[in-house]
Amino acid sequence: MANVTFTSPAMKKDLTVYAIAGDNGTLLALAQANQVPVHFECENGECGSCAVQVSVLSDKTPMAISLTEKEKTALKLAGKITQAQITDAEVNDMPPPWRLACQYIVRDEDILVKF
Repeated sequence: MANVTFTSPAMKKDLTVYAIAGDNGTLLALAQANQVPVHFECENGECGSCAVQVSVLSDKTPMAISLTEKEKTALKLAGKITQAQITDAEVNDMPPPWRLACQYIVRDEDILVKF
């Protein structure tokens, strides 16, 4: 299981929830299930409105989490990630700091989600 901590000025306090390892649900689905007010519009990875900062909360190497093509396009157009960060994600399995909550699949690692 993974601990996912959500933090935002839109919330009274941080909220940590458990994500079940092996579940293929998105970060946005986890937020919705726990009444976390992550903003979204399309839920399809095309608008970029659900962009969040994701940080791994351990000393371990982050798990390889592939960016979807929609994420690459939306986050790059929004100026959230650079081509170098996309390349680093693809070549070195180093996740960029910004992701789309509707595309991000939670893995078995503790993360901090800022929005």
